[in-house]
Amino acid sequence: MKITIYDKYIFKQVLITTIVAILLFTVVWIAPEMLLKTIQRTLEGEYTVKTAILVLTCQLPLILSKAFPVGLLLGSLFTFDKLSKDSELTIFRAVGLSFSRIVRPVLVLSVIISVLCFITIDKLVPYSSDILARINDRNPVSQYIYTQKDDSGKPTLAVVVSKYNKTTMHNVIVLDFANSHYTDMHGIKTIYIAKTGKFFNDRWELNNITRYRISSEGIFNNIDKINSMNILEGSIASDIYTIMNYSTKKEREITNKNLSRYIKLLKASNNDETYSLMLNKYLQRFFHPLICMILAVLGCLLGFSKPREQRLVGFTIAIASIFVYYITLPFFDLLAEKQVLHPFITAIFPPLAFLGCIIAFYKSKDL
Repeated sequence: MKITIYDKYIFKQVLITTIVAILLFTVVWIAPEMLLKTIQRTLEGEYTVKTAILVLTCQLPLILSKAFPVGLLLGSLFTFDKLSKDSELTIFRAVGLSFSRIVRPVLVLSVIISVLCFITIDKLVPYSSDILARINDRNPVSQYIYTQKDDSGKPTLAVVVSKYNKTTMHNVIVLDFANSHYTDMHGIKTIYIAKTGKFFNDRWELNNITRYRISSEGIFNNIDKINSMNILEGSIASDIYTIMNYSTKKEREITNKNLSRYIKLLKASNNDETYSLMLNKYLQRFFHPLICMILAVLGCLLGFSKPREQRLVGFTIAIASIFVYYITLPFFDLLAEKQVLHPFITAIFPPLAFLGCIIAFYKSKDL
């Protein structure tokens, strides 16, 4: 397709206004709290000036991932509103340009920014989050409970890790279940309580262990000491360790590749709620860049106006659309987590809703 002067003109105008809108959104987002906290820590000596600049820089990818759709919506809206005021859109229509031909340069720009948005979410946000964690020395001490079950759903082994940090465990309790069970609970034949433990790729090693043997009547019949023992050997050791690590992270701190693996492990371990939530988040990563293109077209439609038509209506609808989109995302996350709706439905609903708005505005403006 031949690139015309018109394409270059519209592309340039929308690009400039989109960049300005993204910058304004970034400044408004980062100024109130992030900037003040960073300045405070710098004055207190916790950060050097170089570290403070690095902290603010690492905050940018997360903000940009939210600013790209907003920038495209406002950029296309401002541009087409100005074209309407200057009667340029009337001229374009008079020479035979259809609406689809008029917005074609905007769609090309939106595709480019959508790709940037996807790369930002997949690569830059996890990378910058890792840098921020190292700057703040954030190594969370967490706890985790793993239950191993047989094909019938009966528990065979339970591991309670009271505390763990990186590759070290503290106060680990292992429950070895017996084949028999009581009316209100499954029987336990052995309890292991380890003071420390270590994570390895192919095993979990416990140290300084007290072993409690339990009779079939549920009475302790022997207590002894063990220097060390291995549990969760083989691939299961690596898989459960991966689940533990990712369970302490936010979704945005994980790349697409690792998030996909995490979701598969959650499904295999029958962790239904977390699986549904993470699958919803994973699918949103692919639909969020699509929102960039949809909002760009919506901005063009809102910018189309008659000479005496109120411009304030278009801007009000644009701001309301942005607000509704971001404010309802946690609601859809909750619906997916509680398995009220399938994660695919909760992830695709916002784009479909905006498509419906585009069709409605298109028909109402009689273009």
